[in-house]
Amino acid sequence: MSEKHHHHQANLSVQKAFVIGIALNTLFVIVEFSVGIWNHSVGLISDAGHNLSDVASLLLAMLAYGLTKIAATKKYTYGFKKTTVLVSLINAVILLIAVGWIISESIEKIITPKPVHGSVIAWVAALGILINLLTAVLFLKRKDKDLNIKGAYLHMVADALVSLGVVISGILIYFTDWYIIDPIIGLGVALVIIISTWSLLKESICLSLDGVPASIDIEAISELMLSEKHVIDLHHLHIWALSTTENALTAHIVLNDMKHMEEIKQKLKNRLSHAGIEHVTLEFELQGLACKNNCSDPV
Repeated sequence: MSEKHHHHQANLSVQKAFVIGIALNTLFVIVEFSVGIWNHSVGLISDAGHNLSDVASLLLAMLAYGLTKIAATKKYTYGFKKTTVLVSLINAVILLIAVGWIISESIEKIITPKPVHGSVIAWVAALGILINLLTAVLFLKRKDKDLNIKGAYLHMVADALVSLGVVISGILIYFTDWYIIDPIIGLGVALVIIISTWSLLKESICLSLDGVPASIDIEAISELMLSEKHVIDLHHLHIWALSTTENALTAHIVLNDMKHMEEIKQKLKNRLSHAGIEHVTLEFELQGLACKNNCSDPV
């Protein structure tokens, strides 16, 4: 099987995962929200609200993933790859907004608790765990290769945790009639979601500001380039993300002999590719004639 065919199959697999995930979660949101309203359960309503945010996030993620396949234009010379970074940031923000809503509803129910049917809560939330875990499995293999897919995966795992908390609250309410457990569990799950979302939010902001991706060690990259024969110095080293799966680098390389420039260029590009940087632009300078202006970059 050719590499191109394998890549095409991987793309179809990801798109299929998004479609299945969106369909499953949309159906479950309708069921859970309806039961939550009928049962006056903040746990179920909060879980449904969180699932609804996941549906929106999955739709955005699928859109962004599709946009990365569109060819570059004269105006957008890198194509639309950066949309994956923007969507990963939006996903993180949506999760935090959902958490805010859950906290608000939970506090209201603590102040004015209402009777709920614990058994109904537990069974519906248990179905939510199954659906969220099934969806998460769809993204498991590619979650470490794309921040956008990682965001979708984290949404599903976070929702499974929410549903687990709701199941526990339903069981406890069934045996004790302590209705205040429902909103307390909601607050506890909200904290778990905040903790699990923080890394996604932090990395998304970093990539949106063209920061160095978390998977890249700029000092190690600098040492790798300087270790190449005839390379005696480098400056204007910049590394940023073109998308959640592709990184870029530009740098000025100072050589002691320009005769080896083409050979060194190919070696450096090959080594950088293995280090996770696919798009490389290098400018070469001869020792003693290197640029002396605007060389205030940190590396």
